[in-house]
Amino acid sequence: MKVTPTKIPEVLVIEPQIFGDDRGFFFESFNQKKFEEAVGRSVQFVQDNHSKSSRGVLRGLHYQIKQPQGKLVRVIVGEVFDVAVDLRKKSPTFGQWVGEYISAENKKQLWIPEGFAHGFVVTSEYAEFLYKTSEYWNSKYERAIAWNDPALGISWPMKKGLRLSEKDLAAESFDSAEIFD
Repeated sequence: MKVTPTKIPEVLVIEPQIFGDDRGFFFESFNQKKFEEAVGRSVQFVQDNHSKSSRGVLRGLHYQIKQPQGKLVRVIVGEVFDVAVDLRKKSPTFGQWVGEYISAENKKQLWIPEGFAHGFVVTSEYAEFLYKTSEYWNSKYERAIAWNDPALGISWPMKKGLRLSEKDLAAESFDSAEIFD
């Protein structure tokens, strides 16, 4: 497993070692011990989620103000541009974002620790997106920041033809959002 920090060092790109031949391929998609060595701490995952979306669907930027979720995300069909925004007020990278293309083809995973907003846009015909969370989803604490907030300046690869949920269309601006201390 190859682990590469992004420009926000706590957000990690994880690439598995792939063993392939004319029959196909094999790789270890998750190993608790190796993962904890990579992130430098114990992480217990409590929930796995699976979504399917078509081209132009943008989900996010989501986070939970209490019971924050760390997320280990990957794509098993298609491709997405995945984004993490640092919402930790005391962090030197507060308000900064990182984005990575993750796909079934490149088999990359992204570790987004607690304290970050998360979102993605589907860049392929459709994508199936899997993610593990370190805390249970709780609608009472869920929040969303506008995907296109100029204060964040996220360089999404698509800006036209996007499809968002009503919740995401009504998301707050970064400046008025409830964030972590």
